[in-house]
Amino acid sequence: MPRVIITVPETNPQPYRFPTDREIVTFGRGSNNDIVMDSSSVSVTHAEMRRVQGGYELRDLDSTNGIKLDDERTQVIMLRNGLNVKMGDVTFEFQLTDEESELLAREDIPQLPPIKSDALLPREIPLKARSEPEPEPELSQPEPEPEAEATTHRKPGKAMLWFVIFAVIAFSVGMAVRFQNDTGGSWIKSVMSRLMGSPAKIEK
Repeated sequence: MPRVIITVPETNPQPYRFPTDREIVTFGRGSNNDIVMDSSSVSVTHAEMRRVQGGYELRDLDSTNGIKLDDERTQVIMLRNGLNVKMGDVTFEFQLTDEESELLAREDIPQLPPIKSDALLPREIPLKARSEPEPEPELSQPEPEPEAEATTHRKPGKAMLWFVIFAVIAFSVGMAVRFQNDTGGSWIKSVMSRLMGSPAKIEK
């Protein structure tokens, strides 16, 4: 059973023992603590000792004078056999037997599952798996379909040409007929004579 020795100034040291399965032990000036320390330098609820994996720790509970190790104030102190800690003016000594120390030391080492022999070395990767991946085929862009407008433009072009030719012929025939009715002469001869620069004779 771990032992704690509390020494208040001008009093005899007081030893306390507690079982290893005890989770928390509180220290302070108040009567509701597990270990009462009659000293004005100690707060009503000063500190607590906690059972942790592999041992014990002493934790300050926001006391006025705190807990000190080697005159250095700290929040948490990991306890080991023969360690002396100050709580205010009170001396806190932590003691373990050799058997208890060995038990806690074994508890601190995590138990790892046994390693199988085939897990010691990484398995050989097949050559096919280690080969570089084949490049993905490039996606070919579909050829654009010929626009319907390209073919439709050609057909209207030929039709327009024929339309113009027929229009010119119809216009010429119409003008010739009208000219003959009005003047009695040939409209074609009149146009040709004007192009040649001589006035046309009107035939009656």
